[in-house]
Amino acid sequence: MDPLLAEAIDTFTALLAEAREAGDPEPTAMTLATADAAGRPSARTVLLKAHDARGFVFYTNYDSRKGRQLTENPHAALLFLWKTLREQVQAKIEGTVEPVSLAEADAYFATRPRPSQIGAWASLQSQAMASREQFEARFAAFEKKFEGGEVPRPPHWSGFRVVPERIEIWYGARYRLHERQHYERVDGAWTKRMLYP
Repeated sequence: MDPLLAEAIDTFTALLAEAREAGDPEPTAMTLATADAAGRPSARTVLLKAHDARGFVFYTNYDSRKGRQLTENPHAALLFLWKTLREQVQAKIEGTVEPVSLAEADAYFATRPRPSQIGAWASLQSQAMASREQFEARFAAFEKKFEGGEVPRPPHWSGFRVVPERIEIWYGARYRLHERQHYERVDGAWTKRMLYP
């Protein structure tokens, strides 16, 4: 592994652990920014489920708006904001997006609480619904369908991995005198430089 990429991943891992210890209520929450084929952007909060030198993983319904956008335009940006750390710390990741393996998706899906597993079948994510009762009826139908057995992973539900091309660690400071450590892959090799605040 490139030593600068290893440094960036190790720094991120340490900050994530520090945010957990500092009592951040949801340290794995990250803003996920995507764009459709025409370049129109969209953002929402999702949860980081795994990370390593290969990238940053989250799971979703592939038929959802974000799933469709990532299929059309496989680039994304992630933003973590840890308000409990120091004068606040941000981690920004930009890169290309690829699907996780079926084995990875199956393994993670098996760890989800059963109601969440059934919800992945019942939800037509991002589509309009007539009423909450309509969703609850779908949930009840799938609950009955899988009663007494394991809930398999739906074929439309899996994970995406954001393969980093840029990683920036932003350390907040008083008077907006922030510190920004910027890692970027250029021509296959990682570089590091500081940026003005």
